[in-house]
Amino acid sequence: MDEKARILQLRDELHQHNYRYYVENNPVISDQEFDFMMHELQDLEAKHPEMFDPNSPSQRVGSDLNNEFETFVHTRPMLSLGNTYNREEVADFWKRVSEGLMGAPFQICCELKFDGLSISLHYEDGRLVRAVTRGDGVQGDDVTANVRTIRSIPLQLPKGGDWPRQFEIRGEVLMPWSSFDRLNAEREQAGEPLFANPRNAASGTLKSKNSSTVAQRGLDAYLYYLLGEGIPGDGHYQNLEAAARWGFQVSKNMRLVSTLEEVFEYIDYWDQERRNLPVATDGVVLKVNSLAQQKSLGMTAKSPRWAIAYKFQAEQAETTLRQVVFQVGRTGAVTPVANMDPVQLAGTQVRRATLHNADVMASLDLHVGDKVLVEKGGEIIPKIVGKASPSEPESLAIPFVEYCPVCGSKLVRYEGEAAHYCPNDTGCPPLILGRIEHFISRKAMNINSLGPETVDDYYRRGLIHDAADLYDLNEEQLTDPQASDNKGVRKILASIEESKQIPFERVLFAIGIRFVGEIAAKTLARYYGSMDKVMEASMESLTQINGIGEVIAGSVIQYFANPVNRAFVERLRNAGLQIEIGEQQRQAQSDKLEGQSVVISGVFQHHSRDEYKALIEQHGGKNVGSISNKTSFILAGENMGPAKLEKAQKLGIRIMNEDEFLSLIKE
Repeated sequence: MDEKARILQLRDELHQHNYRYYVENNPVISDQEFDFMMHELQDLEAKHPEMFDPNSPSQRVGSDLNNEFETFVHTRPMLSLGNTYNREEVADFWKRVSEGLMGAPFQICCELKFDGLSISLHYEDGRLVRAVTRGDGVQGDDVTANVRTIRSIPLQLPKGGDWPRQFEIRGEVLMPWSSFDRLNAEREQAGEPLFANPRNAASGTLKSKNSSTVAQRGLDAYLYYLLGEGIPGDGHYQNLEAAARWGFQVSKNMRLVSTLEEVFEYIDYWDQERRNLPVATDGVVLKVNSLAQQKSLGMTAKSPRWAIAYKFQAEQAETTLRQVVFQVGRTGAVTPVANMDPVQLAGTQVRRATLHNADVMASLDLHVGDKVLVEKGGEIIPKIVGKASPSEPESLAIPFVEYCPVCGSKLVRYEGEAAHYCPNDTGCPPLILGRIEHFISRKAMNINSLGPETVDDYYRRGLIHDAADLYDLNEEQLTDPQASDNKGVRKILASIEESKQIPFERVLFAIGIRFVGEIAAKTLARYYGSMDKVMEASMESLTQINGIGEVIAGSVIQYFANPVNRAFVERLRNAGLQIEIGEQQRQAQSDKLEGQSVVISGVFQHHSRDEYKALIEQHGGKNVGSISNKTSFILAGENMGPAKLEKAQKLGIRIMNEDEFLSLIKE
């Protein structure tokens, strides 16, 4: 592959990893792997300036924006720090600072790098007025309501303090190990997926739409940078000491140093001692202490020249591989897991390690009895990163399985997918349970009184074999003779009954046709109008629909070619579910908003946000989460976000209230 092609490949991969890290909170590679890819891209782009692209991942800060929150433009950009993993680059940083300051003496403030979510807190007259995530560095999500639940963040500073009237303080919202362990134990008991690490848990919690959920999960925060007019002085370390006096939680493990040797002493000490901290840390941050010197050194396009982050290497251990077992998840994905001799790693005894997929297994070339290196760099289950020594000549190679270890079906690998899947949706127990859980989920049939644990129980007892069986359940079957009250059973049955009113488009989504997500299900439902017409649709007919490609069309045809699936749909019909667009919905449809992109913002009186989104789609419009020059108008309720209002006015976009909108679609 030539260098220009490699640039394009790296950009595509880094965009995907940025999205998974900042938006989905589900990274699939380590920070170090990401940084190595970024450095490779930056080096190649420097060699090929003709390949400059303002949208390259090297030109931006990753984003954690969530369109469900109002956005706020930062008064001062929140830039990311340059990362390093070796002492030579730390020494180079020291040298650059010295040269940039023309040999003037300087001090470095050494701080722990907390592994959480960056936050900017704004105070006026001693009161917290706004909390904003870093977002893309220019603007972030306003999460003030959720941050107010974090007990270590003061809402009101003590009277009589010497704090400025207005200031900003930045830091990290994180989840302590104790809260993380408790949360994952609760999720495991409820049959919910576990968070991979405290950083993901903190990020997912802070972006929750329910502040009470945030309050229950025990988030914490450490503050590490004070900004604004009238802050105490020129020293960053001294300003944080003042912030601690005002009531902010500032790490007691900062150290002010004057030599490079002292920097290395700090790094070496915390590389070991961090294992005894109550929160996750992944490195050390080094900052020039003088604010005047910081200003003199200035910034690059995406990071300050006066600070750098040194990342600790993930801890590794050597052990012996004994076997590989293959687990089938509820999506059908088959994951290889290594069983090893127990070894101590990052404070816990490790016996198992994930191997991810067939490609990873092949790259490691594993044999029974191999001496392997295991790393725990943020995952719940550690991973094997290599072999400590070559395999013995007579050792047995471990191949990836060809058939499902549960039901025996031949595995398939879909184009563009890294995993192998069991295709036996209707006969493999993990997939059956996965389909039922998908069917009852909030965005499908919304049978919210049922959870995965209850579904497992019903399946084990033989009460259900697929989702259609839910509609045959009765109180006598579900009643526990030992229970004094059947209120829970009645609630489940009532929720199942209420699901019969769920509209056809969500029923189509709920039945679980592979690759048919919410949007595709809506498109198919509104184009064909009934399940019968979808069932009989041809490849030619399906691929004529905007947004339905050959992969989705082929999956629809394959699904309904299976007599078991047709019988399942027929049982849903007989149970009374909506298998065609209702007359009221049909009459409500129009093309009045055809080709228009609409942003919803604020709090509404007549309908909920979800109801307005449905109305927009019923009349041919498209819901979008952010404002751009392509936005047709904004449907605005009360308390519209100030950042959105400012941007709309700047772009000259029409702002429409509820009554105007309802009048428009009724005309």
